[in-house]
Amino acid sequence: MKSTFRFTPLFVALAATMSGAAFADDAPATNNQDGFIAGSSLTLDLKNYYFNHDRHDGKQDSKEWGQGFIGIFQSGFTEGTVGFGVDLNAMLGLKLDGGGGSGGSSILPTTASTKPDNLYGDAPDSFSSAGGAVKMRAFNTIVRAGDLFLNNPVIAGGSTRMLPMTFRGFEATNTSIDHLTLDAGQVSFDKLFNQSGNGRIGTYYGALPDGKESKHMDWAGGTYTGLPGVTTSLYASQLKDIWNQYYYDLDYTWALNDLVSLNPGFHYYHTEDSGQALLGPIDNNAFSLHLGVTVGHQTVTASMQKVNGNTPFDYIQDGDSIFLDNSQQYSDFNAPGEKSWKLQYAYDFVGWGLPGLTSAVSYTRGTMDLTKATQNPDSGYSYYSADGKDAKHWERDVDLKYVVQEGPAKNLGVRLRWATNRGGDGYKAVDHNADEYRVIVDYPINIF
Repeated sequence: MKSTFRFTPLFVALAATMSGAAFADDAPATNNQDGFIAGSSLTLDLKNYYFNHDRHDGKQDSKEWGQGFIGIFQSGFTEGTVGFGVDLNAMLGLKLDGGGGSGGSSILPTTASTKPDNLYGDAPDSFSSAGGAVKMRAFNTIVRAGDLFLNNPVIAGGSTRMLPMTFRGFEATNTSIDHLTLDAGQVSFDKLFNQSGNGRIGTYYGALPDGKESKHMDWAGGTYTGLPGVTTSLYASQLKDIWNQYYYDLDYTWALNDLVSLNPGFHYYHTEDSGQALLGPIDNNAFSLHLGVTVGHQTVTASMQKVNGNTPFDYIQDGDSIFLDNSQQYSDFNAPGEKSWKLQYAYDFVGWGLPGLTSAVSYTRGTMDLTKATQNPDSGYSYYSADGKDAKHWERDVDLKYVVQEGPAKNLGVRLRWATNRGGDGYKAVDHNADEYRVIVDYPINIF
């Protein structure tokens, strides 16, 4: 059903907090005394990334290896009641191996190809990008405009590939109230993980009609951490002419004693079509529940997830704005009507005298009735054409990471990730029989 976006409560709250902080006589002045130069920083992240997507259904495998360089300069703010500054970034990706019949894993660019044995074309030897944002700070409010690194439940670029994703637009954050961070903004373009240029913002799972695009995305929300052990967030967003999306979460860590703690939590999204409804009718509720039990250095977590609706739970293209518990390395377990459960075991090897070494193993299983999925050819989700009434799939994930704790190589991280996904004949919306291997060497350097 089409609906008018109801942003009023969040925007009013955000505007009231920002304006109140800016004009109240007793509002504390933001600390700008560090200065534009004295408060600045420059970091360089060296990320070596190997990605092997091994398909078992006869399709072309994807194997790529690259070296990324991510430089980020953040200035301080000029002195005074209102301070100004800039944030700059430059990224370079080098192909070490990939393309020519083995590309398409998503860490290197792809080009069109007509060769049946080279589906993704040949990746260039290098690709790069540069961007920046201007920023202003006053009365506990920071406004940025330009190229942004975003990370909230409705729009998150993340850094799960060789180079991070950025968005072009503006964002305002406010921290006038203790333990409450308010956040709002609008973006129109994004730069994907393996691209040099910006494109119009789109969705991960939906296919827009030819010649149609969303002009921009708006969001507003906040996160509160004022109660001991509790974190809660509320967000609303609108992807113009596609959807309105609302999010709420609640996470609680309860320490029973020095050895044992419990971590229950809840995530919920509601998505409904809006405006021109370019992806067709959407009425989707997705939620997950988890309970983690930590004893010493080990944690066991069980979670359940459910998608109610005839379309999948969808989110911003190639981003990480899916804060549901069962979103895994390979699959999001977000198909129409899908219900899934996960069991995860994590261990911190500091208990064996090896600080910096952590591990996690998990198993996730999902089932759904895809005969009820939207099949309207005018819908952007009509590719769910499987005929399985009892479609199912499962995923096994192994994650091992070590971060150097001291010495010249301090903060150097090595991470190994392995995902196995298998699905029945009724589940064919994605490559349902595949293994995925990732080797990531990450070395962040603080230059100043």
